[in-house]
Amino acid sequence: MIDIEDTLADGIAERVRVERTMRNWSLGELAERSGVSKAMLSAIERSETSPTAALLVRIATAFGMTLSALIARAELRGGQLSRSADQPRWTDPETGYVRRHLSPPSDMPLELIKVGLPAGESVTFPASSYAFIRQQIWLIEGRLDFTEGNVTHAMRPGDCLSLGPPSDSTFHAPGPKPATYLVALMRV
Repeated sequence: MIDIEDTLADGIAERVRVERTMRNWSLGELAERSGVSKAMLSAIERSETSPTAALLVRIATAFGMTLSALIARAELRGGQLSRSADQPRWTDPETGYVRRHLSPPSDMPLELIKVGLPAGESVTFPASSYAFIRQQIWLIEGRLDFTEGNVTHAMRPGDCLSLGPPSDSTFHAPGPKPATYLVALMRV
């Protein structure tokens, strides 16, 4: 049986290498543009380490794309139907954050992502990761404190939040249960 998560990790490594090579960038240039060390980038490209969500966002932003677009390109699958068993899952090794890409790969500007964030954990993304997208967050289960800039939104199941202009943002699952939420994002 093929482990989809391991296959996606290898796909991410290959995609980072391909995107860097297509731009004729050295590891040093990507490191400078992303703020990720050359050693870490080299380990990512060789599939020796699984990058955190924060690192992948910085790399994707350096390429002028969203995290979703980077992962979608790593999938190397096509078709209009994205079967549950085939939807790529990626786990942040630092927080246990699980990101499942629900949408079939396409050039459609809308993407759906289901996220599981363990109770007590937080994931922070810089404003630059929102530069190319607009998004809404719909909380399915648990509680989610979403902070954009200096404003924190305490979300309960069923709440839906439309994000404002790009700003540094933190997703925090205060507990006692994990937060499960859907992110609908539109590339602009």
